Amino acid sequence: MKAKTTFSHERLRYLRLLAQQYPTVQAAGTEIIKLQAVLNLPKGTEHFMSDIHGEYDAFLHILNSCSGEVKEKLKEVFGTTMSSRERNDLATLIYYPKSKMALVADGEEDMEEWYRITLHRLVQVCRYVSIKHTRNKVRSFMPEGYAEIIDELVHLRDEDGSKRYHFENIIDSIIAIGQAADVIQAICSVIKALTVDHLHIVGDIFDRGPRADIVMDSLMNCNSVDIQWGNHDILWMGAASGSRTLVATVLSNSIRYNNLDVIETGYGISLRPLSIFANEVYRDCDTSCFNVKLTDTDADQYTEKDKLLSARMYKAITVILFKLEGAKVLRRPEYGMEDRALLHRINYADRTITIGGTVYPLKDVDFPTVDPENPYELTPEEHHVINQLTESFLHSEKLQRHTRFLYSKGALYKVHNGNLLFHGCIPMNTDGSLMCFTIGGAERSGKAFMDYADKTARKAYYAKRGTPEREFGMDFLWWLWAGRNSPIFGRDRMTTFERRFIADESTWSEPKNAYYSYYHDPAVCDMLLKEFGLEGKHCHIINGHVPVKAKKGESPIKGGGKLIVIDGGFSKAYQSTSGIAGYTLIFSSRHFRIVSHQPFAGKYEALHRNHDIDNDANIFERMNTRMKVAETDEGRILQEKVNDLLDLLEAFRSGAVAEDHKE
Repeated sequence: MKAKTTFSHERLRYLRLLAQQYPTVQAAGTEIIKLQAVLNLPKGTEHFMSDIHGEYDAFLHILNSCSGEVKEKLKEVFGTTMSSRERNDLATLIYYPKSKMALVADGEEDMEEWYRITLHRLVQVCRYVSIKHTRNKVRSFMPEGYAEIIDELVHLRDEDGSKRYHFENIIDSIIAIGQAADVIQAICSVIKALTVDHLHIVGDIFDRGPRADIVMDSLMNCNSVDIQWGNHDILWMGAASGSRTLVATVLSNSIRYNNLDVIETGYGISLRPLSIFANEVYRDCDTSCFNVKLTDTDADQYTEKDKLLSARMYKAITVILFKLEGAKVLRRPEYGMEDRALLHRINYADRTITIGGTVYPLKDVDFPTVDPENPYELTPEEHHVINQLTESFLHSEKLQRHTRFLYSKGALYKVHNGNLLFHGCIPMNTDGSLMCFTIGGAERSGKAFMDYADKTARKAYYAKRGTPEREFGMDFLWWLWAGRNSPIFGRDRMTTFERRFIADESTWSEPKNAYYSYYHDPAVCDMLLKEFGLEGKHCHIINGHVPVKAKKGESPIKGGGKLIVIDGGFSKAYQSTSGIAGYTLIFSSRHFRIVSHQPFAGKYEALHRNHDIDNDANIFERMNTRMKVAETDEGRILQEKVNDLLDLLEAFRSGAVAEDHKE
């Protein structure tokens, strides 16, 4: 092939800039060799999780165990030299090194011997999981203070006696100076980081479970993570942006499910303004429709007075919510949701409401703050309360830090290594066509609308406070949360009002978007993948949002293997529906593996009895050959850099760019 000797002006300008980083033939050539070595490595393992819903204990365990990948590695390394009980002990140590070592120290007579054996085993595991990574990458995961020691241990081989002596000497020194526990903890963190290369969270970190803030703190400590926003994430992002409607929604949901720890303890938001207001204004009101959901354990911890206060607070904030929502849908006719403004449809005289031309009796019309002539107007006291609460959300430093992380690492969807990730759906019509939306003044559907929605969602947080752009963005976040056929809600309507006030359960239905009927069809899945630029045998749609009813025989694998739903009931609130405690997905260089999980017994059981989460793993798709980094998105970027460096070499050799041999 004839060498290129001339370059365009723009290309030459770029190559001169590149030469500032690689000033000589040797420097450019060395980098090419490094990059090509990386391109030929097996691709890293990707871990997919969805619908965590604040269940931090189970989340942390699955994160630490890498959905069973850690145990798989231990079996591969020690399958014939260690019993399953010993491997389980070692696995629990890797999951919870500090806690497990404290337990071992209480019962072990010779800790020095235990440290020596354990360090040997952990180094073996660390060597094994580092095989498909460059030495620089492996070192990047090592805690700074112990990087040199661990690097030496992992890369020392036993080919001859001198190296073996050196290895043993390092181990002896670590134990002698009292650093064994710290080094073990450091090696365990490296093993977990190398076992899974990248983590995908396919939506819904928040709500239902007790401490979404702990989940967020853990995600912020992950080496490589992305997030596809779920409807419950958008809800909290909107509240953190200053949307009074979404603040009211967060509080209504949290009080309803007695899930206030995350608000008060996690984010330091006081509910005192609401409790004072509710006790004063709703003291003599009927609150029978607003009893808070309590577990048997919770119910024993609260007095009747506590339960009554919770019901008053729940009713007070929910009425504020209905006012704010009604005003919003009337203010934004482009949402096409005028039928969801319901307060003005109430007939107080006969305690009924007219919805869709049908009259329904209401269980409760005791609304002391609602003016039937102007039902969506907040009273001065309601204004004061919701403004105070909104300011508390805006000034929660931890919540704001988490929200910035959600925006920086998150998006409405992601295309990654041949897979399309999103939480809910790509809205479709009943005839199978992509649904068009006119929000924002233009018709958009499919990818174009998802791109618009992602961009608009960011305005709620980043546009200047008080501007029309920010107000529009915050209203749009509410639409994403509850809007008709929103891509992350995926239903025709949210029937919160009906569930509270109408006994007729036929009014409670929330019809799903047609997407959920069509996603069983492989041709439809291919059409949706193509809409986002994906084609090929190993391309998939991966989403969560709707729990898979495993106990009824429903499979998470749909569309002839083209679509995987990984919401299987992570949250305890959904486990009675799904019959399991969630799905996770592993995409390695060799295969796709779906893992179903049973409920987590708790960290205590894991530490004291090595009780892992029972799971059932199913490899449902294998690669024809082991997938290399060159075949990934990262690989394509690296290959472009190789091509640029090859051009730079040619430019050096032709004299188009001068080498810079500094003394």
